[in-house]
Amino acid sequence: MTTRHFSLIAVAALAGTFGFAIGTTPAAAKASNPVIYADVPDMSMIRVGANYYMSSTTMHMSPGVPIMKSTDLVNWRTIGYAYDTLDDTDELNLANGKSTYGKGSWASSLRYHKGTFYVSTFSGTTGKTYIYTTKDIEKGPWKKISFRPMLHDHTLFFDDDGKVYMLTGGGTIRIHELTDDLSGLKPGGLDQVAIQNASAPSGPNVGLPAEGSQLFKVNGKYYLFNITWPRGGMRTVVIHRADKITGPYEGRVGLQDQGVAQGGLIDTPDGKWFAYLFQDHGAVGRIPFLVPVKWEDGWPMIGDNGKVPASLELPDNKPLIPGIVVSDEFARKPGEAPLPLAWQWNHNPDNTAWSVTKRPGFLRLTTSRTDTDLLLSRNMLTQRTIGPECSATTALDTSAMKDGDFAGLCLLQKKYGWVGVKAEGGKKALVMVSAESDRPVEVESVPLEKRGVYLRADCDFNNKADTARFFYSLDGKAWTAIGKPLKMAYTLPHFMGYRYGLFAYATQAPGGSADFDLFRISDKLPGGN
Repeated sequence: MTTRHFSLIAVAALAGTFGFAIGTTPAAAKASNPVIYADVPDMSMIRVGANYYMSSTTMHMSPGVPIMKSTDLVNWRTIGYAYDTLDDTDELNLANGKSTYGKGSWASSLRYHKGTFYVSTFSGTTGKTYIYTTKDIEKGPWKKISFRPMLHDHTLFFDDDGKVYMLTGGGTIRIHELTDDLSGLKPGGLDQVAIQNASAPSGPNVGLPAEGSQLFKVNGKYYLFNITWPRGGMRTVVIHRADKITGPYEGRVGLQDQGVAQGGLIDTPDGKWFAYLFQDHGAVGRIPFLVPVKWEDGWPMIGDNGKVPASLELPDNKPLIPGIVVSDEFARKPGEAPLPLAWQWNHNPDNTAWSVTKRPGFLRLTTSRTDTDLLLSRNMLTQRTIGPECSATTALDTSAMKDGDFAGLCLLQKKYGWVGVKAEGGKKALVMVSAESDRPVEVESVPLEKRGVYLRADCDFNNKADTARFFYSLDGKAWTAIGKPLKMAYTLPHFMGYRYGLFAYATQAPGGSADFDLFRISDKLPGGN
C-alpha cells in the first residue's frame, strides 16, 4: 500500500434531512461523529507522512477552496485557500444585479505527486476546470491553470505510468487524459466511457445518478467512489473496482446508513483505514463523518457491520473554536494578516471599501454603491455557524452611517435573518429583518439614540431545531430580544449552511460606513434567553 493517497470529492446534489443520533460517546471511545459539526462538504483528503490535508467546497465565497490540516484526522484547522478570487465576472463580483449563489467553484480534488500539491475544481459560473499547484501547501503560493471544458465532479489522478487523468460525470463516468503540463485535455489522448451506468449497484430506481467521483489505487487495484440517491431512500456510497483504470469495473453498494455518503478513503501511518464522508444535516449544512474501513477480499468494507458509528478509536474532538471559526477583535499587530483565515467574503470583495487599519481595532465597511437587498450587498464578511449550537456577538459604531444605510449582523442563506441598524430621516433605528417567507420583512423596529450598539444572533441546531434568535444590547451586558425567531432552512439556491455575516449597504447614496469593534463566537447559547 502506498503511504500517500490522493482523493477527490464531488459536488453534493440535493440537501437531505437524514438525522444522526449524536449521543454520548462510550467510555472506551475517544472521538465522536460528526468529526466537524459545521458545513465542510465535498471533502477531498490526503496524507503526507504524518500530516493530513483536506480541501472542501465554499462555492461563492472568496477566498475559495479552503485547505485544512490535521495530525489526527479528527481536529482540523484552516491553513489557507487555493485562490483569493476564482475569476473576474459580474456573477462572482456580485455586480450589476448578478450573483453566483450556489455556484462558484464546486467539489475539489486534492493530490500530492512528486513533491507538488494539486487542487483541482470546476465552475458552472465560468464553464472552466481549474488546477492550482504549490510546493508548500501550508504557505503557498498557488499557481493557477484553467481550461475548458468544465469537468463536472471530476477526480484528478496521477497513475504509476506517469499519465494524468480526470474521471468525471454523473451516471455515466468518463475518463479523460490530460496533457503533461495539465493545461487541458490531451489531443488524441484517452477519452472514453469508464462506467456506462455507475448507479446500477444501488438499484434501478435512482433519483440522483452516480456522481462525486473519487479514484484511489490500493495494492494495484483502482477503486472509484461515487454517491447515488435512490428515490425514496438516502444518499448511498457506491464503489467500483478494476485492475485497469479503463476497466472493466465491478461495483457494489459501499454504505447506506443515515445518509452519510460522498467521499473517499484515507489511511493512518499505523495502517488503519477510514472513509471520509458527509451528511446533510439541515440548516447547519453538510457535516463530515469518519467511518472505519476493513479490507475483505479486496474490497473496502465501510462501517461497523455496515453502520456509521457514533464513536471512533481516534483522539478526542476538540472545540471548533478556533480551528474552524474564530473570534476577532479586529486589532492587528505589525506583520499580521488583515483577516484570520476563518473569514470569507460573500462573493469577491471590493478591496477599496473595507479596512482594519483606517480605524485600528475596527473592521470598517464602506458603502461603494447602492443596493436593494442584503443578498446583493458587497463586502459581507462571513464565517460558518457551528453545531449543535452557537452564538455570535458584534459591536457596531453607527456614527458614519448615512440616510438609507443598513448595517448589522446576519445569518446568511436564502431565507436569511438579521439584526442591525437602519439610518432614515436623520435618525437611526434597531431593526430585525426576516426573509423566512422568501422576501425580507422588517419584523420589529426600535429607535436608537446611542451611536453604538451590541448585536447578537443565537443558533440552535439541536435535533434539527434550526432556529435562530436575535438580540441587542446598549451596554453589552443586558440583552433584549428583537423581532421573532427565524426558522432556518437549507435551500438549494444557496447550497450552503447558514453563515454569520457582518454587512453594510446603502440604498440611497454610497460613502457611508459602519465600524465593527469585535466579533465573538461561542459554541454555547447564553442562558436565560
